[in-house]
Amino acid sequence: MKSYKNLIMAVAVMIICGWTINASAKLKCVPKLYAFGFAASFNDSTVYFTDIQEIDSAWINDKNDFLVSRDNYSYQLKNYFTSLGLEHRTCVISFALKRKDIEKKYQKMKNKYVKAGNYDIKSVSTNDFHFTAIKPDNYEIEAAQ
Repeated sequence: MKSYKNLIMAVAVMIICGWTINASAKLKCVPKLYAFGFAASFNDSTVYFTDIQEIDSAWINDKNDFLVSRDNYSYQLKNYFTSLGLEHRTCVISFALKRKDIEKKYQKMKNKYVKAGNYDIKSVSTNDFHFTAIKPDNYEIEAAQ
């Protein structure tokens, strides 16, 4: 009876280890993805939307299709606003692998602020700001595996 329990435990551990090994994610470079940025401040009612942009050679996690270095893309937008003297903006990037999907996200988010009615919505053109693709560093590569 005791050896039967040990056998069951050993099989369970092997199955769990197998799932863990197979569940490891890898980073992959996609030829292009689509993204837009959003910036807002708690100090005023102005919100900013960038144009939908195409980012070449962006890296994603193939397990969950998350954009690698999302925080660094947000910092690119934050640094742009800081250079204009508009500090303390909370910046977000939204992305999708298909243009149709990002257009739906963009419209949905913009409609929320239009319907609220008390926001000054401004656009940031691609001529003024453009996201630059970020290659993952060693820490991000190790964390993904």
